[in-house]
Amino acid sequence: MSGRRVGAITRRLLQGFRRDRRTLALLFVAPIVILALLGYLLRGSSTAPNVGIANEDTGPLGAVVAGSLHQSSHIDATDIDASAGDSKLKDGSLVAYIVLPANFSQQAQAGTIAPEVHLEGSQPGQDSPVLQALQQSLISIAGQGNNIHFAPNIHYLYGGPNFDTLDYFGAAFIGLVVFFLVFVITIVAFLNERTQGTLERLMASPLRRGEIVVGYMLGFTVLAVIQSIEVLVFSLAVLRIHNEGNVFLIFGMEALMAIAAVNLGIFLSMFARSEFQAVQFIPLVIVPQVLLSGVIFPVSSEPGPLQWLSNVLPLTYAVNGMRDIMVKGADLTWSSLQVDVAVVAGFFLLFLVAGTATLRRRVA
Repeated sequence: MSGRRVGAITRRLLQGFRRDRRTLALLFVAPIVILALLGYLLRGSSTAPNVGIANEDTGPLGAVVAGSLHQSSHIDATDIDASAGDSKLKDGSLVAYIVLPANFSQQAQAGTIAPEVHLEGSQPGQDSPVLQALQQSLISIAGQGNNIHFAPNIHYLYGGPNFDTLDYFGAAFIGLVVFFLVFVITIVAFLNERTQGTLERLMASPLRRGEIVVGYMLGFTVLAVIQSIEVLVFSLAVLRIHNEGNVFLIFGMEALMAIAAVNLGIFLSMFARSEFQAVQFIPLVIVPQVLLSGVIFPVSSEPGPLQWLSNVLPLTYAVNGMRDIMVKGADLTWSSLQVDVAVVAGFFLLFLVAGTATLRRRVA
């Protein structure tokens, strides 16, 4: 083995990377950006869930427990009226509310207390802090020499006691898997059509740019729809992910995400010269959306500036729509779902127009 020849190959490779500024940015800039974003999310997010306290107790112990809940570091407690609790769970301003009944002090003296705990239920990770804060608040009563049995009455607005982490993430991942894979396949395949000269020949024909883009879009969409059906059937029939909504509505949202991914892939392929450069769009376009769209971290818990950014990402609305349908049983009469569908459809049209507008400039 010749060290000189091996060194020549190494130098040639490094010189090639030196001329490819996009690759150098991916190697040295993208990791810093992604890690900084992740660190800001984890350390800047608000992890204490918003919980309402409805103290209806006519005795002294209700005030003691309510005061302890307000001081708890596990939750962010506010006083509410019990009649408004469910509406606050539905609009997302609370993740739970606790009702201390009128006979709460009498229950404590009898040795058993049964406060009502109403959980929104769609985010399992936020249930434990609520129950933990309530249990710790009872220490203030037990310290007064009372032997108390804790038996809360737990009510779920959505989900239920068997609603687990897979059910929560599954609703988002069903659409995310399709969005990601369709995007990758589309951007690479459309780039190949351009590098092999197929698009140049089509542009020389009487076909218009819009006809070319729509034709390719429909071809990729057929494959994306078939994949969407496969993913949905496997998720519901095999994994048995929790679902309260209409299966056809789930498929419609999933297919809309797939079509948006197709058009996004076609548009971004115009700015890549090789498959390697096309794949570089994954950490630049897909990873930030996964981190910020509520797939992993709830958007409501993100730092304020990142919430503004999350609200302009198409995947945010797609994830919200999928969870509303599968977890909350939403239908098209829900105004929030109408907004989610309209925004995802709007991005699909935006990417379609952008892809059509840039086709001639990038091919020529």
